[in-house]
Amino acid sequence: MGDIIFSNLTKLFSWIVFFVLLCVLFSLFAASYPAIKHFGFHFLTSQAWDPVHNNFGALSAITGTLLTSTLAIVIAVPASIGIAIFISEIASKKSARFIRLMIDLMAGIPSIIYGMWGLLVLAPFLSNNVQPQISELVKDVPVLNILFEGPPLGIGIFTAGIILSIMIIPYIASTSVELFRSVPVVLKESAYGIGATRLEVVRHIVIPHVRQGVIGSMMLGLGRALGETMAVTFVIGNSKTITSSLFMPGTTISATIANEFNEAQGTLYSSSLLELGVILFLISFAVLAAARLFLLTKKQRESS
Repeated sequence: MGDIIFSNLTKLFSWIVFFVLLCVLFSLFAASYPAIKHFGFHFLTSQAWDPVHNNFGALSAITGTLLTSTLAIVIAVPASIGIAIFISEIASKKSARFIRLMIDLMAGIPSIIYGMWGLLVLAPFLSNNVQPQISELVKDVPVLNILFEGPPLGIGIFTAGIILSIMIIPYIASTSVELFRSVPVVLKESAYGIGATRLEVVRHIVIPHVRQGVIGSMMLGLGRALGETMAVTFVIGNSKTITSSLFMPGTTISATIANEFNEAQGTLYSSSLLELGVILFLISFAVLAAARLFLLTKKQRESS
């Protein structure tokens, strides 16, 4: 009887999570229906955002969300993997404990603190010491000269991506450390026994053994980056104009909602902001679903 009660109770908890998720999604769809009905698919392809004339579009916010999250992943993943390898394979126990403590402290810092630090410290530093040098370095390189053109404002998509990368490094690194430590010692010792170097052991034994888990940790970090609000709001510039330069201001879905929800007047304005929430929900779901599908496909190929 105890096993039956325990099994049904855990099943109930699992279904509660699914039910809450459906309730949230249904509520968002119901609240954003006026905007969905009024703008239709044009809402996704328009960058107009004119509350005075009730003309709204999500393209600039979607573009900014994808750009900042992609930039954050590009920066954070190599750094996180390097930190995890150092902690699990190279550092002494004392050094590893200290670094893990620092990573845990980074994960506990409120996002608004990251945003304030980014606005007051990081943005001026990038404006004076980094962005001008990057623009000068790539001015004759195709594509890169477009991505890094423009005045060194400090705030913008580039700064927001760096802030997001700093915020998600603790999540990816902590998960990756546990994954690397789960690799059976006998596999590594066997590789060392036949003359493999530490680099070869990490490259050919450790990382392939936990590749799927590392990809999962990357998706966890990406999901965190997609939904971040306050830190991005401080440093992205909150411009509704789409630009090809990463140095220019932009906006994200979460930043737009945070900035304007309290000021939204009228049904169409508020429902447009809620439709942005629906879009962010669907983007996050699509990213996680694609990751799960990729891992499932890879697992099936390896087992066949």
